[in-house]
Amino acid sequence: MNAPTSESLLRHGAERVREPERVREPERVREPERVREPQQPNHAPPRQPGRAPQSSVTPNPGHAPPVRPRRALARLGDAMQRHRRTIMAIQWFIVGSYLLLVAIPAFLPLPESGQSIVSNLVLFAQFAFWGIWWPFVIASMFLVGRAWCGVFCPEGALTEFASRHGLGRGIPRWIRWSGWPFVAFACTTIYGQLISVYEYSRAALLILGGSTVLAIAVGLVYGRNSRVWCRYLCPVSGVFGLLSKVAPVHFAVDQQQWAQHPGRAARIDCAPLIDVRHMTSTSDCHSCGRCSGHRDAVALEARRPNAEILSAGPRQIGTGSAFLLVFGMLGLATGAFQWTLSPWFVVMRQGAAKWLIEHDSFVLLRDDAPWWLLTHYPSASDVFTWLDGIAIVTYIVGYAAIAGGLAWLALRAAARVAGASRFDWKTLALGLVPMAGAGLFVGLTMITITQLRAEGWVPPGVPIVRAVLLGGAIAWSLWLGLRIVADSPAAIVRRAVAAVLYLVPVSVFASTWYLMYVAW
Repeated sequence: MNAPTSESLLRHGAERVREPERVREPERVREPERVREPQQPNHAPPRQPGRAPQSSVTPNPGHAPPVRPRRALARLGDAMQRHRRTIMAIQWFIVGSYLLLVAIPAFLPLPESGQSIVSNLVLFAQFAFWGIWWPFVIASMFLVGRAWCGVFCPEGALTEFASRHGLGRGIPRWIRWSGWPFVAFACTTIYGQLISVYEYSRAALLILGGSTVLAIAVGLVYGRNSRVWCRYLCPVSGVFGLLSKVAPVHFAVDQQQWAQHPGRAARIDCAPLIDVRHMTSTSDCHSCGRCSGHRDAVALEARRPNAEILSAGPRQIGTGSAFLLVFGMLGLATGAFQWTLSPWFVVMRQGAAKWLIEHDSFVLLRDDAPWWLLTHYPSASDVFTWLDGIAIVTYIVGYAAIAGGLAWLALRAAARVAGASRFDWKTLALGLVPMAGAGLFVGLTMITITQLRAEGWVPPGVPIVRAVLLGGAIAWSLWLGLRIVADSPAAIVRRAVAAVLYLVPVSVFASTWYLMYVAW
């Protein structure tokens, strides 16, 4: 349902509320949600929205506190709240675009040699979705938080729509398990590499379409007018939650203003099921604007990008989120980007194939796996053997175990040496968020550059831009981690040891991308 406008509510209040004579304290009037101004008696002139009443009478405690002036960002958030229908229209347009780019190309033949992204829908969809759409969704998390989730995401729109008409059951404990974001991200990352999700439309439909079907199914069963899938089960929700921690804008809650607001307000229609009053992090907030202006205490505001990470203390970050960052984003995702370029992968695979041939074992060298299990496109001369599949999984998981394991051990050691009351290993791991996000963005743009190279054009200065992005992210993460360590009350020698230990995950990340773009 649409929220009533302030003007209509004031007219309605003017018809029903009359100030009694000789009463020292006017009767309180229950205010609907998102109305921040006190009701006016019917003899008062209409007030402009967002402006305090002009009166020489000092309000007594029975009146609502004066309305604060709204800054530009706050007014933008209020506009998002008022124009909910427009946002819903945008979401359904994105749903249509999503179907066009993901579903339709899967039923078209593979592109022929010589075709381009301007002449073939399959190639255009691959470039638009993987080359432009996804890299800049990742980039948007750094800039505007999870506004993608609240305003544009097709899966979010579909699961919320399904929940309006579903069974509305309570959310069981197994769905609330904090490890699902890591498990879902790991499974989709590895499976996507096995079936070549970036190169073939049928593979993209299988993974993305399957995720969408699950999102709708969860919405039909659990929750009411909510996004249970997005909050607990979405494969990229955890990633987005981590990256949004450095966004320079967020919906802030003024606790004092919330408490001073008189009367009771209607419940906030918060799709990701957040306790808005006590919200202190952007990780779960979808930045949809529905709560903007609530009790005159919620507003879209600017902030320092480092503020949330630097203010985090021990036991404020979940183990699932920390494992997703260290073993998922810095481990599995980097391994998935790396294996196609790695000479180590070639040596490992060839060594295994040689051993199998020498022992007359040819089962794993067969290429008869179906396309939905391993890449199998004979017409494109792209077929994986069973050995290829095993080698890919071994390389990605092995890289994640080594790189993530080194980072995890170093972070734990640093926290034990100098964490004291300032940080634990999960808090210190948050300093790695800029590196992890930059790695995802640069890795996805590898697909963009490959597709443009096939078109015969590569933007100038690509290596320089990559170096600047990765170098800047490494410097940012290094500064964050050292700042967290420096704030510890531990002795200076202990802090120095912890700082050296923090260099381990930073060095692993830097050396990995150096190998990919320079050494190999």
